[in-house]
This record gives sequence, structure tokens and C-alpha cells, in this order.
Amino acid sequence: MGIGELIRELRSARDWSQGRLASEINNQFGTTLSREYVSGWECSKHEPGGFYLRALSAVLDVPLAVLENELERRTFLTDVAGAAIAPVVASDLLSMGFAARLRGGPSVDEWDGKLATYGTDYMSLGAADIQRRVSGELVVVQQQLDEPGLWSVASRLMTLYAKTFPGSDGSKAVHWYRMATKAADQSGDESARVWVRGRAAIALGYEGASLPVADVIADQAMAISERPSLGLLNAVYGKAHAAAIRGDHATAFELDARARRIFDKAGSYEQTSDYAVPYWRLNVFRSLLLARLGDEKGAVEAQEQASRELPPTLPRFATHLELHRGLMLARSGDRAGGAAYAQRAMDALPPEKHSLTLRMLMDEVRS
Repeated sequence: MGIGELIRELRSARDWSQGRLASEINNQFGTTLSREYVSGWECSKHEPGGFYLRALSAVLDVPLAVLENELERRTFLTDVAGAAIAPVVASDLLSMGFAARLRGGPSVDEWDGKLATYGTDYMSLGAADIQRRVSGELVVVQQQLDEPGLWSVASRLMTLYAKTFPGSDGSKAVHWYRMATKAADQSGDESARVWVRGRAAIALGYEGASLPVADVIADQAMAISERPSLGLLNAVYGKAHAAAIRGDHATAFELDARARRIFDKAGSYEQTSDYAVPYWRLNVFRSLLLARLGDEKGAVEAQEQASRELPPTLPRFATHLELHRGLMLARSGDRAGGAAYAQRAMDALPPEKHSLTLRMLMDEVRS
């Protein structure tokens, strides 16, 4: 498959027009790309250069290597966990699922090992990489759900899968979060039931997306158990962000204080997993929350504390903090300066490291 055909397939999979693709690139990278030029790529009249390959990688959530290398493109399309952009993928996924059923599939311990790996990989890989891999795993675990313990595995995989879709579209991400809560309920595992709901709530609240859903799911987590846990911590912060965005500052500050008390009892020391909330990550949550609340002193303190402990292997989260600073500038009245500051931070991060959440934060700063 040529690069033009792949661009067209990826664009079509998102239901974007050529004009929409051009606009997404222009908005994120400050270019003046035209619809006609995108058409030229897709018709193979010309190929995108290095800059536009990186831009396409970012806005279409596909690894840069896939766009640069014909062999990688072929592998991408035939990968059993690939995005649904070619008919062969559905066939391969079905075959994979039935083969897993006949073999008995991975054990619970093996699944726990897989989940631990995905938790670590999520912190540095792009959404497209995670989405392709997890879609295949969901097909496999679906064949093992006569074992109650594997409903918990499925619920955590669904939560991770949901995070690869923009929460702002209000459909795919929310659909998968709701599916995850039902799967967790089916498992009977209280910790999974709380964690899945908490992770969904903080994802939606932090993104500023589907706030009514974030509230409902957070309330469910808190009703299931008040025992301090990372799931409960996530739920409370998800609800705090929703309150801050609505302008309910008193509730947001109250929830922040409650979440910090939970962290004192349930915070984790593991540094680089989506299943962990160490001190630096707590302060990433607080940095954005306090920036949204206009508490500049508190936000700066949280940013400094996060920066001191943030692992250097996670540059994406350093960019989060920079966007929070851009938001503070914009909220203080310097909208142009805040947007420019945030854009410089985005430009400094390689496009293939951009996440859906970062792009939504960038939109928040601009607006």
C-alpha cells in the first residue's frame, strides 16, 4: 500500500473529509495546508515530506514508522490488533479469538502480566499503538469469559481501550467506559469495580469531556466503597475537575482536600504505570485542577513538585505541565500569550508522542 492510500484509509476511518484533515494539521502545527494538497497526497501526485509525516502521525494517531516505511505499512494493516481500516482485519481478529478459545487462552496470571505491561507502555506510547494491541487482546479475553476472574481482566482492558478515543466525541470513549463498568460488575471484584470507574472519571474530567458521565461514574465508585484506594482517588479527582470546569470552585477545593487525604493512605510508589498514582502524578492532577480554579500559587507549587519527581523518560507529562502554565496565562487575561506558550510546548514534543488528551488541553487553552 502506498502512503497516499494509507492516508486516505486512516482519514476515512475517522470520518474526516480532506478539508478536516488539513484543518487538524493547521490547527496543531500552525500551517496553511489546503484540502487540495491533501488530495494530492492521496492521489499520489506528491508525497508528504518529513515535517508533514510527523504531523500526520500526530493527528491520525499512527506511528511515524508506519508512514515512513512501506514494510511497516504492510505490517500495520495485517496486524491482528490493527485499527479497522481494512477488511482483512476483521477476519484475522475472529480467527485469533477462536484459536484462543480452542487453546484455552492465557491464564489469569499471564493476563495480569500483560496488563502490567500495558500499564507501563501507556505512559509513553501513542494512542494508536495501544489501540491496535488492546483490540486484539479484547477479542482473545472475550473467549474466556466463562471464568469469572477474567471479567476483571476484560474490564481493565476495556478501560485502557476507551482511553484511546477522544472523550470529547461523547460516543466511543463513553461507550467503552460504560462497558468496562458492566464487565467489572460481572467480575464481583470490588477493587476492579472502583478502579474502572475511577479511571474513567479522571480521564473524562481531566480532558474536560462528557462531564455528566464523569460525575455519574465517579459517584458510583464512591458509593461502592469508601475504602482508600487508587480507584477512589481517581474518582474524586475526576469529580473535582468536572466541578472546576462548571465553575463550582467550593466543591472542587473540597474534593481536592478529600483526594489528598485518600492519597496519604493509598498513594503508590511505582513511577511509570497507568495503574499507579505516585506523588508526581498526583501533582499533575492538581496542577491542572488549580489552574482551572485560578489558584495560581497552588498550581505553581503543584507544578514544581511534579517536576522534581517526574521521570525523565516521560516527556509527555512534562508537556502536560507546560500546557497547564499556558492555561494559567490565558485565564489571567493574556490569551494570545497563553496559547503561544502552550503551542511552543506542543511543538517541542515529537508529534508521535502527542496524545489525545494533550490536544484537548491545547484546545482548552485556545478557547
